[in-house]
Amino acid sequence: MARDGALHVLRHGFKAIGGSIKVCAFRPDHGMNPDTERRYQANRLRVVEEVSYSPYAREGEYNPRIDLVFFVNGIAVATMELKSEFKQTVEHAKRQYKFYRPVKDPVTRKPEPLLTFKRGALVHFAVSQEEVAMTTRLAGKDTFFLPFNMGTQEGGAGNSRADSENSYATSYLWERLFNKDAWLKVIGRFMHLQVEEKEGFDGRVERKETLIFPRYHQWDVVEQLVDAAKIEGPGNKYLIQHSAGSGKSSGASASR
Repeated sequence: MARDGALHVLRHGFKAIGGSIKVCAFRPDHGMNPDTERRYQANRLRVVEEVSYSPYAREGEYNPRIDLVFFVNGIAVATMELKSEFKQTVEHAKRQYKFYRPVKDPVTRKPEPLLTFKRGALVHFAVSQEEVAMTTRLAGKDTFFLPFNMGTQEGGAGNSRADSENSYATSYLWERLFNKDAWLKVIGRFMHLQVEEKEGFDGRVERKETLIFPRYHQWDVVEQLVDAAKIEGPGNKYLIQHSAGSGKSSGASASR
């Protein structure tokens, strides 16, 4: 898993003596094979609270915890820090990841498996009742978060206020993304490891890996395009309108 990463293991399994082991079954494109549907239904998704995740924890000195960790068949795929707007905002959750969730043990400098890029959880969410941000690479104070917001009804950034006192502006996160079918589809089809190779001034080739997790509008528009194609048939043209630099090209590529 350390070499290929958790995403590769989830999609392709791993080799073992006598063969290979599949660790996750993604939903097939059709229901013609009852075996594949049965395997898909056998997936087990879990959420664990207040996870003490470090194998290097030292009582009274170092024992970091994360509010929520999401698992697929026992493999950690996402972490989440939650904040209440009554006391703190999503910025406090970002700060917690940057300064209080080190990717290496402060004493031994050994990597924290859960927080290590590619090997550990695939994505990390900072969440409040009003906003959501996410990152696929924790890098201390240099961690860069992207918004995972729906946008407001007026077309602005963030999220519109909840319509009900019993709901939150970020309820879509639980109701849509973390729905079993949607969550496994994002892991199985939307996420990807982008690899870029550039030649440095000394002639050596530098390899840069970026784990791509779709932003909300990218994911949502692809789902709308797929639904439209099912009804209207293939071959139609659609206009995807959003601000510059929002990833429209990447989102469109994912829908092909």
